[in-house]
Amino acid sequence: MTIRIGWIGCGRHATWMLMPQLARSGFEIVAVCDRDEAAAHAAARQFGATEVYGDYAEMIASARIDAVGMAVGPEVHYRATLAAIARGLPVFMEKPPGATAAQAEELMRASEAAKVPVTVGFMKRYSTGNRMAKRILDGDAFGPVLGIHGSYMTAPTYFAGEVDYTGFYLHHCVHYMDLIPWFAGAEFADVQLRKSVPGPGRMLLHMNFACENGVIGNVIMGTVQSRGTPMEFVQVMGDQNRVEVENVINLAWHRNPPFKAEDPQATLDPGCDTLVWTPNFTAAANEDHKGYHALLLDVAAALEGRASPAPVIRDGWLAMRRLERMIALIEG
Repeated sequence: MTIRIGWIGCGRHATWMLMPQLARSGFEIVAVCDRDEAAAHAAARQFGATEVYGDYAEMIASARIDAVGMAVGPEVHYRATLAAIARGLPVFMEKPPGATAAQAEELMRASEAAKVPVTVGFMKRYSTGNRMAKRILDGDAFGPVLGIHGSYMTAPTYFAGEVDYTGFYLHHCVHYMDLIPWFAGAEFADVQLRKSVPGPGRMLLHMNFACENGVIGNVIMGTVQSRGTPMEFVQVMGDQNRVEVENVINLAWHRNPPFKAEDPQATLDPGCDTLVWTPNFTAAANEDHKGYHALLLDVAAALEGRASPAPVIRDGWLAMRRLERMIALIEG
């Protein structure tokens, strides 16, 4: 089955990262919407849409579509999703799912009451290295997760003129407010935070936490690193087990190997030595290691009412609650 989708927001992120993956994932883009008329018509030409709108409310009310997708801003995510739910149209929205946790909760209540699926673009769960790491953690060989360290940096590119960290929180930090508890398998119980602000628009955060299931850890986020440097790192520790994911693609599983130097018969043992994986970027294959394609395959299943692990609006609400808890500690 092909899902006829109407898409809101034809900016760079949508047209480079999301819309190219829709056709591979079971969608047909039949309508596009953007306040920028030139951007909307360019997207329509590129992706074969036959209907072009400048008003999302008109598209939701009038377009011949089965679902609505969007990558705009948090306020439009909130208002457009409410409009889609009212028409009975399932939704895929890029994160964040609103400007506040209260907005995300309202969307969750509306979605659940109307039984209209609303999914959220937490693609970090689907990035190749993260997805493989989670399968290791969920397998019998790893054992219980004990601790997690995460680092997710960016440059001060959110700020022009007056410093406002809202975009950094909503578009950047919210990812790890979803990803880290997903790896831990439990909600944050205790959260503490330290910050360093060496200049306007430059912030470094160290957040340490304990989860309800006993997992402990810390997350580093900030705006003090060039986007040209490695941006992400996740390390998950168990008992004689450690999984590390660098930049969502390079994966290493460290276990409990013997010492090698004094054993003349030493070799590599796949049963206990470190396993390492990294993609072959020279291969002529259209692989999406950031995770959008894999995410949208699960989104398609969810929007059709089939069983799916796709992140839903309840996941978005929980991530926003965690984010607002973190912001309160920053500003307190």
